[in-house]
Amino acid sequence: MPASPSRHRAADSAAPGSRRTPAGAKPEAPALSLWPLLVLVGLLAALAVAVSALPASIVTRFAPAWIRAQDFSGSLWHGSAGQITANGRDAGALEWHLHPLALAHLRLDADLHWVKGGFVLDGAADVDRHRILLSNLEGGGPIEDLRDFGLAAGWRGSASVRVRKLAAISSEGGVRLTSATGEIRVANLTSSQIARGADLGSYSLTFDEPSIGAESDASARLTDTGGPLALDALVHLSAAARRGTLSGTVGVRDEAPLSLKDLVDDLGRLHARDAQGRFPLDFEFTF
Repeated sequence: MPASPSRHRAADSAAPGSRRTPAGAKPEAPALSLWPLLVLVGLLAALAVAVSALPASIVTRFAPAWIRAQDFSGSLWHGSAGQITANGRDAGALEWHLHPLALAHLRLDADLHWVKGGFVLDGAADVDRHRILLSNLEGGGPIEDLRDFGLAAGWRGSASVRVRKLAAISSEGGVRLTSATGEIRVANLTSSQIARGADLGSYSLTFDEPSIGAESDASARLTDTGGPLALDALVHLSAAARRGTLSGTVGVRDEAPLSLKDLVDDLGRLHARDAQGRFPLDFEFTF
């Protein structure tokens, strides 16, 4: 019997050497092209080469207006600035390892190593022209090396820092803190102005402020971690008024030197002791 015309058409439509898909089977997916991946790898490699060739001094184009730096060495990728100022104050020296992809968004994202005298901090920063975000800051050193940041003369001790997040924004009106979470500990604290330079003990300042509005107050808890004074206080900072308050209680332990006991006893002339024998504290300061 001669083949039907439909069978001839089906045979003619199949290309020589081709395989037919069995009835009911899914057609094979076309092979994915590697070209997009290769192009992306090439672009990243070109960006890495370009960043490594740029001088370290170019970071000044990304830094906020209140930060100035000089004495550069190395490249934009891995460089250092031997002299930094923040709002006109000496802010030490800085070394960085850059994450170059952030440059596409006109930001600096880097791992940092900061040194000021004997004070050393390591952490990460994400910076653009209007904002700075510091995270996972760890380190410490002698607090007297931080006098350029407003620490009064005569204070001594050693500090350890563990800050999970510290964020600020800059504008024509200055710098405003927008977030702060972490802890700062100070040990062997002394002051030439207090109790003839006697050891004032060790303290912890903890803060957990994930969001601080323009008109909001920030707060932190200040407690002793051992020493002659028993301290428990709250610190409130008003950025809008540039004013802070410290309120709580303080007591003297038996091991305190006589000069420190006399100083705290002077508070008793103004305030009565509570049930634990402590005196109330209530101070106001500006910053």
